[in-house]
Amino acid sequence: MWLFHSQCTSKARLVGKTVIITGANTGIGKETARDFYRRGARVILACRDLQKANDALEDLKNNPPSRADRKQFQGAPGELVIYRLDLSSLKSVKECARNLITKESAIHLLINNAGVMMCPQETTEDGFELQLQTNYIGHFLLTLLLLPKIQSSEPICRIVNVSSAIYKHGIIHDDLNLKESYTPLKAYIQSKLANILFTKELARRLKEANINGINVYSLHPGVIPTELGRHFNRTIFPGVNTVIRTVLRPFLKNPEQGAQTTIYCSVDEKAADETGLYYKECNVATLHWRAQDNQIAKNLWDQTCRLLHLKPDEDLATFLKTVSNC
Repeated sequence: MWLFHSQCTSKARLVGKTVIITGANTGIGKETARDFYRRGARVILACRDLQKANDALEDLKNNPPSRADRKQFQGAPGELVIYRLDLSSLKSVKECARNLITKESAIHLLINNAGVMMCPQETTEDGFELQLQTNYIGHFLLTLLLLPKIQSSEPICRIVNVSSAIYKHGIIHDDLNLKESYTPLKAYIQSKLANILFTKELARRLKEANINGINVYSLHPGVIPTELGRHFNRTIFPGVNTVIRTVLRPFLKNPEQGAQTTIYCSVDEKAADETGLYYKECNVATLHWRAQDNQIAKNLWDQTCRLLHLKPDEDLATFLKTVSNC
């Protein structure tokens, strides 16, 4: 099964750890939840569709990962909890964050996994392009709202942003919403580049604020035929999913294989000494120059803050107080 794909080999147990995974009802988010649950974690499925989340919860309880005899899965499983989160609604993001802060005693791992891919042009209730808000802005706000709770959950906490290697073909546009130049692919690529730049800038700001014990990661999970491709037949051409599966078959991963780099960034002992980096196949990978540019990362942070009506204060502690009141 793992012949052509890297596997996280960490035997770490997660007993006593609380993990939030956005979009955990399907695909690699669901397989990440399956792994963490069997490692003993309290796993929060943060999902838009509560029925699908409940169906996923039952599947996670009843079906272990493959190779369930591995050391990390020995011992009692953890807990599974559902919170409603619709990333295309800032109101929902704020409500979910408020509920998590109030009800959870700690947050040790935040996996920003949920996303949409190459969908028809659509504007959210907040006035943002759908892919931009779901893949990036919603996670940006959620992360900042939860950051004080994560900070209080030390000693070692991690934030993992799922991106895609396709980011290298994109740029950050002056008009992030692409109102006059939208294409499904352009919007998707921009959102995935934004995930990486957000990771880099957040790591920088945490370091400058002398906030230790919170590491931030971005990653490419691989090419996985999941529900993300559900819009392809409308936005590319009918039958394209069949063509993709045929042409890319040797390179495709199943969701469990696709979850391995997310799991690696979340639990691996070596990765605990790293932050602000980008990974694929359970290893640090070299970024395209645009994703390494400090000024581009800072500009995107500032631009995103303006869209959210936040003042991008360089003092992170002051800034987070402002965010908590938004």
